[in-house]
Amino acid sequence: MPENKNNTNDHYDCEPKKHQLHHSSMVTKFPVVLAEVDLQKCLFHVTEFTEDVLEIKDVKKRLVITQCRLLLPTKELFIKGYIRKNIRYAAPALFVEQSDCSPEQILDPALSDYLTQTSIQSDIRSHTEKIPFELRTEIKEFSSMPELPKSSSHNEFDFFISQSLPSGFPEKDQMLSSDLTQFHQESKQYYNELPYCELISHTIIEWNEALTRYPIARRRTYGIFGSSGELLQEDVPFRSTDDKIVIDFKLKILQNQQIFISSAGI
Repeated sequence: MPENKNNTNDHYDCEPKKHQLHHSSMVTKFPVVLAEVDLQKCLFHVTEFTEDVLEIKDVKKRLVITQCRLLLPTKELFIKGYIRKNIRYAAPALFVEQSDCSPEQILDPALSDYLTQTSIQSDIRSHTEKIPFELRTEIKEFSSMPELPKSSSHNEFDFFISQSLPSGFPEKDQMLSSDLTQFHQESKQYYNELPYCELISHTIIEWNEALTRYPIARRRTYGIFGSSGELLQEDVPFRSTDDKIVIDFKLKILQNQQIFISSAGI
């Protein structure tokens, strides 16, 4: 880029250099799709709540990939990530009973006429957690071959010198070797294009089963009692769930490559 020598305060006016473009052919660089893979990961997970849960209202899940590495020059693909899971649930409030009976009296079958006036109050809460996972898979076939990394190199070299020998050697003899006081090296470093991934789609199937249901003796403070004075099964609070998760997701693996394009092939 030529410079205009007329400058003020070290400021130069630069004239852009004009390049001659040949539209018949060109070399460009853009992402090339190496492969598209469909993957599956199965998980076992236990969700722990900090309070009693009466009912799960809604669950929202989002898949997050934190690492996706194609380990060139092999075909091994390493993946790390997590599921961000947000659970909206009803946490039971204290037992509300519209008669004057105490919870101990309500357990008496003789007072069953009063049981129709009981109810549950609950608060809607939220619980968010991250469920990590990792997997390794082998890419069976590439749709486009990746550019394999070029290895860096370090080469040492020396120069020949001749020096006089100390006493005890013939006068005409010389020490022929290299100079140990000097070190010479040539280093070559390649900056290879690293393959990267894009997340195309995912499907998460999950089964949740309640665990740690409390005995009736610990559940008298809230709940709906039946005509026999027992707590109804669907209103038993719990503190944890056993989760079985299947993740199906699709990834696209790409690499920036230099491509020669000719107008003859268009």
